[in-house]
Amino acid sequence: MAIRTIREIGDPILEKNCKEVKEVTPRIRELIDDMLDTMYDASGVGLAAPQVGILKRIVVIDCSPEQDQPIVLINPVLVETSGEQTGQEGCLSVPGKTGIVTRPSYAKARGFNEEMEEIEVEGEDLLARAICHELDHLDGHLYTEKVEGELMDLSQLEEIDDDEEYDEEEFDGEEES
Repeated sequence: MAIRTIREIGDPILEKNCKEVKEVTPRIRELIDDMLDTMYDASGVGLAAPQVGILKRIVVIDCSPEQDQPIVLINPVLVETSGEQTGQEGCLSVPGKTGIVTRPSYAKARGFNEEMEEIEVEGEDLLARAICHELDHLDGHLYTEKVEGELMDLSQLEEIDDDEEYDEEEFDGEEES
């Protein structure tokens, strides 16, 4: 198992369509393990194979403490979506940035697990967002194409959050006087 280099925006591999996986070979298993290690090392909730330079239709997702194990989807296809949610979104391939993106609030994908058994994964809220986000990578799309308004620096967002916390404390102090 190894930490792989995450490709960043501007790298042409992130704009390419990925190829289907025909069989799970030892190299594919190693890729999946490395993708999980890389995702966890980067504190991400999902990672697609092209983000580590491999044009294969594989994604890994782990965004919920309720999940027993991470989701591994090979050759995934989005089969159902509904609802709408708008919120902050980021990407390991667009470091230090975030933007407002509208995605479905429910998503269901069908694909294969590491044993090439057909599986369905469905989720709401963050999991739905992660499913849609990671599957976009397999077709050469980044979330930046969907951002409403401008991309923001995470450092700016943290400053805004710090200001809000400060204002709340200041307000609480006024109440006690």
